[in-house]
Amino acid sequence: MKIITPRASQGKRNGWHTVLLLLVLLAVLSLFPRVGQPNNLNQASQGASNRLIKETSPYLKQHARNPVDWYPWGPEALERARRENKPIFLSIGFSTCHWCHVMAQESFENPEIARIMNENFINIKVDREERPDLDEIYMSAVVLATGEGGWPMSVFLTPDLKPFYGGTYFSPQKFKEILLALSTAYRQEPAQVVKNAEQLHRRLQALEKLPAGGEPGKEILAQAYAALNARFDARYGGFRGIRKFPEALELNFLLTYYRYAGVARAREIVGFTLTKMAQGGIYDQVGGGFHRYSTDPIWLLPHFEKMLYDNALLIPLYLEHYQLTGSDMGRRVATETLNFVLRDLGAPQGGFYAALDSQSEHREGKYYLWKLGEVRKIVGEKAAPMVIAALGITPGGNFEDVAGANILTRPFSEAELAARFSLKPEQVRQIVVPALEQLRQARSKRVPPARDDKIIVGWNGLMISALAQGAQVLGEPGYYQAAAKAARFILQNQVKDEHLYRIWAGGQTSVPGFLEDYAFLANGLLDLFETDFDPSWLTEASRLADRMEALFLDPKEGIYLNVAKDQEAPLVKSLIISDQSMPSGNSMAAYVNWRLARFTGNQQYQQRAQAILSRFQGQARKNPLEYPHLLTTQTLLLMPALDLTVVGDPSQGQVREMLKEMYRHYLPERRLVLKNPHDAAALEKEVPAARDYDLKSGAPAAYLCRNFTCLPTITNPQELAAKLAQLTSQKAGP
Repeated sequence: MKIITPRASQGKRNGWHTVLLLLVLLAVLSLFPRVGQPNNLNQASQGASNRLIKETSPYLKQHARNPVDWYPWGPEALERARRENKPIFLSIGFSTCHWCHVMAQESFENPEIARIMNENFINIKVDREERPDLDEIYMSAVVLATGEGGWPMSVFLTPDLKPFYGGTYFSPQKFKEILLALSTAYRQEPAQVVKNAEQLHRRLQALEKLPAGGEPGKEILAQAYAALNARFDARYGGFRGIRKFPEALELNFLLTYYRYAGVARAREIVGFTLTKMAQGGIYDQVGGGFHRYSTDPIWLLPHFEKMLYDNALLIPLYLEHYQLTGSDMGRRVATETLNFVLRDLGAPQGGFYAALDSQSEHREGKYYLWKLGEVRKIVGEKAAPMVIAALGITPGGNFEDVAGANILTRPFSEAELAARFSLKPEQVRQIVVPALEQLRQARSKRVPPARDDKIIVGWNGLMISALAQGAQVLGEPGYYQAAAKAARFILQNQVKDEHLYRIWAGGQTSVPGFLEDYAFLANGLLDLFETDFDPSWLTEASRLADRMEALFLDPKEGIYLNVAKDQEAPLVKSLIISDQSMPSGNSMAAYVNWRLARFTGNQQYQQRAQAILSRFQGQARKNPLEYPHLLTTQTLLLMPALDLTVVGDPSQGQVREMLKEMYRHYLPERRLVLKNPHDAAALEKEVPAARDYDLKSGAPAAYLCRNFTCLPTITNPQELAAKLAQLTSQKAGP
């Protein structure tokens, strides 16, 4: 199931096509009394706060002064609904969601609508980023009933938490009609409401049942590649549709499949798409980093919020493109995006904040728009012609909501600009790069978008991986330092009694971690290990994997639950089976277990990875495009093992050159270890195979072993470079 976000959900936002629709229509047409007594918290319309004022979530705090008598999700609200036999109105969104802001301004700040809500419903606000379990369950219900989903999500529940009506954004008039109609239906036709709720509940339970699994094979990989190739937009890149998401997981699968099968077309699709995205408005040409998605098929008009996880997943793709092609574009975009995250989302204590809003000064995109005269004034008359051409700026603009406003793009390559202005490419760079910094400095004086300043463990795990890979490929130690600082902050502040806590906000931890938090963080620690080779990262990753086993494993199914077994879950213990905008917890857990098996030699990890893949084969065969990260992991498991080991003191230049060569090549199936002979005991405890490698006649040595067969020992960085180049040029699959 591919969940879509607010603007993408506008086309179908008005509720469920169920029997209850008849009840709604009848109720709207009838004259019915308004029941219930005004709630004391209606005084919030005069500026008083509701219960959300005590929450740490930035999204919940945004609603703390609504006249709505909001509750956070918890026993107080749920018990009141049961005690008073009132339906629940559940509103789920996130702080940077544009249409969440719109519905709040139109409806939740409206005293009349708030009064109807307070008199007839128990009203609960949920931050989907804090509670992805609730979001996934109720979004599944919305999608089952309407065919689409998005945020804000608006769901009506019985007191026993079963959904009976829902949708996404509702206009204020429509929302008012629905509130009145549903409150009447709940009072006058309770049996019908319960019947519909039970029917939908049974459909939700059915989603948890997986078809029979099977042996992970290569045929499904070719099937997934063919499906993505058929969807590819050869004109604009990405995959065909009236709007475009980056779909980083699908692109990553294609690159891995290229490595496995040697299919050049898979690599071409990725390279073309990454280029088109980097040229478009979805990419912030001035400050770096990607917006959430493009509302058009040409990557021009973005939905302007910036999410940590989107950028964390896209950075490795641009690094891998750079590894494969030497593309300056790949290196530039990866560097700029990493720098954006450090600058704008970095928390001073360590870790990374969740997102930037799409709005500033109550206008979507205002922070990112430019007019021609403004740019000319900032960069100066001499540079202006080149800069204006380089950034696609026109007098009329390309942002239809504001006359003359431009979303910046990069429509021409440096070579094309050089030809146009009779210059050399390096001369173009000498003009454009300083001008972009001038624009960034000027933009920094504007009112910035709001920032969601909660630290989410899982998303930080993804960013730790991106930074570690950036340090490896780009040779920038600052990226490693930021990744290590983030990991230490989480391990010191968000682990209590061997349990991860998902959220850190306002100096407090909250929300027990979900499967994805454990899996994403463990993977980030493994990437840190392959950067500094400190065995303690491997120790912590193994500990997290073992806790996943204890807390989340469903022994009957052989896969993991999303919610820990010792945590309460409404309705169903969701598996979150498919990969969506991020890997599912199970697909990342399979990947982490595979990597741990490669490092530790512990076959229990290998068996767990294999079990997850096997259990999902039936589902993946039916819908391979819903499982891109799972199939990426499956591709890696089908490749012959590639073990790269360097033995030597990392302070020696020869050792550093060998590592640099190993980082330079795109080898996703590798297992990389550095053994310092002066301090080998701790490493050999975690990586027993390291005992088999040693210096060569007292000199640093590199070992390349494929499918458990090693090449002769290599002591020269140039020879290592040649062997790795030869290895990279060959497909890795059978």
